[in-house]
Amino acid sequence: MTQLLDDVMLIGKAEVGKLDCHPIALDVVQFCRDLVDELHPSSISNHHITFVSQTNILYAYLDEKLLRHILVNLLSNAIKYSPNGGTVNFHLGYQNGEISFQIQDQGIGIPTIELERLFSSFYRASNVGNISGTGLGLAIIKKAVDLQQGKIAVESEVGVGTRFVVSLPLQQEKIYEQDFSH
Repeated sequence: MTQLLDDVMLIGKAEVGKLDCHPIALDVVQFCRDLVDELHPSSISNHHITFVSQTNILYAYLDEKLLRHILVNLLSNAIKYSPNGGTVNFHLGYQNGEISFQIQDQGIGIPTIELERLFSSFYRASNVGNISGTGLGLAIIKKAVDLQQGKIAVESEVGVGTRFVVSLPLQQEKIYEQDFSH
């Protein structure tokens, strides 16, 4: 219930333009590793999150709280909508001034006709059955991505799984300024 109230308040702030973005210098690789460690004990024993990164250290200028909302929601959904267990692949990459976070599951998938409404508040795909949820997670993710001038894409096939790709600007020049000011 507390999570539902937090999500409703967060989406309400975003809708009225009161959700802020406060970027800081962040080691994105370590941040992702820590998230996987946090989520692993809460996942069901027949799920496994595999994290792969192109590099061991990658600094970027991002909002830590918004990034946490994005990745925790996507990873939690990948686990939740993979009722038969399996591996959730989490890949961190970068190129052309962007960081990309790819999260792919082997879950129930999303009907193609429903993909365009996926980021609407309170929308849930027709095939979720009795899997619990509020329909706010992806709407919050979309707002958090937009606030950081990023993009989100989704590919899915019913019965095969879903892949989300979030791309955020790297903004390294701001990192260097902050690093040299110490």
